[in-house]
Amino acid sequence: MVRDALLAAHSHLSPRSIEIVTVKTTGDKILDRPLAEIGGKGLFTKELEDGLYSGALDCAVHSTKDMPTHLPDGLAIDCFIKREDPRDALIAANGGCLMDLPQGAVVGSASLRRQAQLLALRPDLKVISFRGNVGTRLKKLAAGAADATLLAYAGMKRLGVAEKATNILPVDQMLPAPAQGAVCVERRADDPRIADLLAPLNDAATAQAVTAERAFLAALEAIAAPPLPLWRRSAVRA
Repeated sequence: MVRDALLAAHSHLSPRSIEIVTVKTTGDKILDRPLAEIGGKGLFTKELEDGLYSGALDCAVHSTKDMPTHLPDGLAIDCFIKREDPRDALIAANGGCLMDLPQGAVVGSASLRRQAQLLALRPDLKVISFRGNVGTRLKKLAAGAADATLLAYAGMKRLGVAEKATNILPVDQMLPAPAQGAVCVERRADDPRIADLLAPLNDAATAQAVTAERAFLAALEAIAAPPLPLWRRSAVRA
C-alpha cells in the first residue's frame, strides 16, 4: 500500500528502488499469552524501531492502533494514510449477526475492549482468548476453536477477505479502538529526505482525527485508566 502510494506520488521512483523488508515483532511471535501480560502495544513496534535506529530501515509502516501513544526519542510520525473503515467485523462460523449467535456461543477475542463491549451486549456469550494475525484467527475459527471472532474490518479489507465478515458492527454497538483503521509511517526525525517522500501520502483529515484520539488516550493512560474504545467522528459540512 505505502509502496504503491510512493510510486504514484513520485515519478522518479521505480519499484526496484523501494525494498520491502518483513519484520516479525515480539507481538507477532508470542501468541499464547494476552498482550497485557507480555508488555502491551510496544511489542508490535520495537523491532521495527530498532531497524530505524540502526539505519537498516528508512521508514516503518504500522497499524496506528497498535502504536504506543508516546514515541521514542529521535523518531517521528507525520504521515497517516487515508483511514479505512474503523468498525469491527464479526465473523461467525455459521453466518449471521452478533444477535443471531446461539445462547452461550464461544467468541474468540484477545481484545479487552471488544470483550467488554461484547459481553455488555450479550452477557450469555463465552469469550476466549484468540491471538494471531487475521489469517491465523480465521484458520482457528474454521478449525472449530470458536463459533465466532471479531476483527478490524479495515484489516480484512486490506487483506482481501472482507467477504468473510458476516456482520459489520455499527459504532453504537461496538466502538472502535483509538486510531483503528489508520496506517501510519514512522521515520527518523532527522531524515528530511524520507520526510519529503512521505509528505504527499499524508491525509490531513485522518491525521487530525487520529492525533486527537491518541492524545485523549495518552491523557487517560497518564491516570492509569482502563482500556477503552474511542472514535472521533469527523465533522460533515454541507
